[in-house]
Amino acid sequence: MAFNKMWYTVALGLLLPFSYAHTDFFTSIGHMTDLINTEKDLVVSLKDYIKAEESKLEQIKKWAEKLDQLTDTATKDPEGFLGHPVNAFKLMKRLNTEWGELESLVLKDMSDGFISNMTIQRQFFPNDEDQTGAAKALLRLQDTYNLDTDTLSRGNLPGVKHKSFLTAEDCFELGKIAYTEADYYHTELWMEQALKQLDEGEVSSADKAYILDYLSYAVYQQGDLGKAMMLTKRLLELDPEHQRANGNMKYFEYIMAKEKEANKSSTDSEDQMEQETEVKKKDYLPERRKYEMLCRGEGLKMTPRRQKRLFCRYYDGNRNPRYILGPVKQEDEWDKPRIVRFLDIISDEEIETVKELAKPRLRRATISNPITGALETAHYRISKSAWLSGYESPVVSRINTRIQDLTGLDVSTAEELQVANYGVGGQYEPHFDFGRKDEPDAFKELGTGNRIATWLFYMSDVSAGGATVFPEVGASVWPKKGTAVFWYNLFPSGEGDYSTRHAACPVLVGNKWVSNKWLHERGQEFRRPCTLSELE
Repeated sequence: MAFNKMWYTVALGLLLPFSYAHTDFFTSIGHMTDLINTEKDLVVSLKDYIKAEESKLEQIKKWAEKLDQLTDTATKDPEGFLGHPVNAFKLMKRLNTEWGELESLVLKDMSDGFISNMTIQRQFFPNDEDQTGAAKALLRLQDTYNLDTDTLSRGNLPGVKHKSFLTAEDCFELGKIAYTEADYYHTELWMEQALKQLDEGEVSSADKAYILDYLSYAVYQQGDLGKAMMLTKRLLELDPEHQRANGNMKYFEYIMAKEKEANKSSTDSEDQMEQETEVKKKDYLPERRKYEMLCRGEGLKMTPRRQKRLFCRYYDGNRNPRYILGPVKQEDEWDKPRIVRFLDIISDEEIETVKELAKPRLRRATISNPITGALETAHYRISKSAWLSGYESPVVSRINTRIQDLTGLDVSTAEELQVANYGVGGQYEPHFDFGRKDEPDAFKELGTGNRIATWLFYMSDVSAGGATVFPEVGASVWPKKGTAVFWYNLFPSGEGDYSTRHAACPVLVGNKWVSNKWLHERGQEFRRPCTLSELE
């Protein structure tokens, strides 16, 4: 018997999606899209491997079936069968040669191509930090948008195109990540969701005993001793020999007995617990509550009388020659501070050019440490950014000129165009764009003074979330592709306008691209003269 030669090739690194490894994938949806191509390539490679294994098994199966029939015949009359000289020769040949060839085929490893491809692609895989970052993003979205675990688990989010759901194992993983952060509130929520889905009959590798172990401890850490005991009893029903659960049960019973004894003489403990709960609630600062409410589209403070003072208009940049015959559409978003939006101010072609220029350079966005002045990453800014100069592309140069024409401010002293792409639950918590008095060296290296104004382009629509909010005044500005918003950070006197403190809300569904231009004081002396009053 002669075996057909088998070959198996897998394209190693077909058009690798990156020329170098990226980090912090979870901070940019734009970079995460490359992972889709990586995974698709691996699936193709895996299917090729499966085909090779199936082909190998098919050959072995045919050989086995052929030999099964032959040996059945031979064993019924061995001497008569071997009396035929051809059968005798073929028996010698099979046992001496062909069974050895079959052994080689069985031992042949068909996975080499797939494993090689995996090894190449693995350097572009996300790491533990990415998985943890993506998990924390889900928890952040849950809090900001008041989503219950069941809604999030079933993927019932507004504006989704590709619905997905979380398995009990996924929920367990989220609970474990919250647990490692000592976030017992979210640990309880997600362990309960995992338990609920298992109780409803979901087939999963997640173990109820493990879930109950985490859940009971998380509940205990939040002060609910009764519920912790109930969950521990349920765990012991599943595993009576569970060492930690038995130890915890004795400890809980001891604590419960002490509390009952204390309650006989005083009810102070109950008051104390209520006070502790109140303290926990107060951990969220008023600004945080305002911020989250504004992200949900709640709590807008503008009265109807003030709204009537907001207008839309055709704007020619104060008789700028470029816009006299073709003014742009402008509308008021807010009165104090004055925030205006320019509509259809950047084309789809320009947006794509800017994104293509920026994407290879996107790096985790940083903030300036107010004490050391050093740039560092922060958990409250989840995005990647890149900087583009006007000399790099006529498109960027044209955008810079447009900003100058419409604001009347000199862009020669402005910072480069910053392009940002937000990640999973991407956000930038409340902050000021300008340097405060306690940060005298904020922009010292630039030598162009403070940031006088901010111009912000929205380069994508966002299905849900992603608003720019101003907690001090209650303003919410929602992303709309092709538009830009503009506001002054400083009063004409040069004093900072603290009402411009703003934030980028977490992106709930979708992909958010923005670009911004920070304009500085130098060069604006005659374009925006100072006034005598500090707050004018």
